[in-house]
Amino acid sequence: MDTDLEVVVIGAGQAGLSTAYHLRRFGLAPEREFVVLDHAPGPGGAWQFRWPSLTLRTVNGVHDLPGMPFADTLGPDTDTVRAADAVPHYYGLYEKRFELPVHRPTHATVVCDRGERLAVETPDGTYLTRGLVNATGTWERPFVPAVTGAEQFTGRQLHTRDYRSAREFEGQHVIVVGGGISAVQLLDEISCVTTTTWVTRREPQFREEPFTPEIGRAAVALVEDRVRRGLPPGSVVSVTGLPVTPAIRAARERGVLDRLPMFAEITGPGVRWPDGSEQRADVILWCTGFRSSLDRLAPLRLRGPGGGITMTGRLATQVAADPRVHLVGYGPSASTIGANRAGRAAARELTQYLKG
Repeated sequence: MDTDLEVVVIGAGQAGLSTAYHLRRFGLAPEREFVVLDHAPGPGGAWQFRWPSLTLRTVNGVHDLPGMPFADTLGPDTDTVRAADAVPHYYGLYEKRFELPVHRPTHATVVCDRGERLAVETPDGTYLTRGLVNATGTWERPFVPAVTGAEQFTGRQLHTRDYRSAREFEGQHVIVVGGGISAVQLLDEISCVTTTTWVTRREPQFREEPFTPEIGRAAVALVEDRVRRGLPPGSVVSVTGLPVTPAIRAARERGVLDRLPMFAEITGPGVRWPDGSEQRADVILWCTGFRSSLDRLAPLRLRGPGGGITMTGRLATQVAADPRVHLVGYGPSASTIGANRAGRAAARELTQYLKG
């Protein structure tokens, strides 16, 4: 049975909940006029799947959702609390306080154009909607680069999203691939219990100075410029650099951050560089990031020749080719603080567009 709605939001992470909050504020009635579809078993977005060692002390910031501070949901001495526990708890309380209509677990398999409405198909039925906000982020699409010989490796290969604890690698040599914040955090943890090799495609850029609002705005502006021109979004960390924390300084002093360039191929027992040098390894940990989870939108043909989607709107959330569709958590709104602002902008622009 089809359900007619004004707006469907796909995803109940930071971007989806921010959007839903503002849809209510701008006059849309929960359940009757809009719903949020979420495939996860419970509240928390991707946070509920983070590795256990990621605590509120080591996490790279948890930003407040609109109208309800994160700190209000925490008890005393929270530094050691797992992010995978604290953030889902916060999101669950948020959904209840603002009576947000999250349907879970349900998976939006595909979105098709049916003229005046978009059809969001799920195993539980089809939602016919005048507007769509895709807020699924990137966690569902881990990226691992294609490297010659990968299938020959006799050890274990895993991605950031599969990581649980450094202890499982004791006594093994681990090659950590990637130059982002997660790569450095996991490299630091693992190097405390076993030997490691750090490999990145580009020379890592460390930022010694404090992260200022000016640095943040400049980074977001560069990513926004790319998506407005229809280019695939770049990562914000590629612009901001890696923050030098006390843990990173300690790792640097231990020699853990002596980075090597990307290897040319993977062999049975390890990896080989272009000059013929080799490194034996038991594990390759791919901390190589994620890609936007947009495959369900493929029938709408939103992508341009360069592989990106041309975005417009005040905060570059609106798809230029189809103003009924907003992408929140894509490009400049891929950070938690960016997702908050983008959720508000998308909700306002979409409700105004639907009013004609």
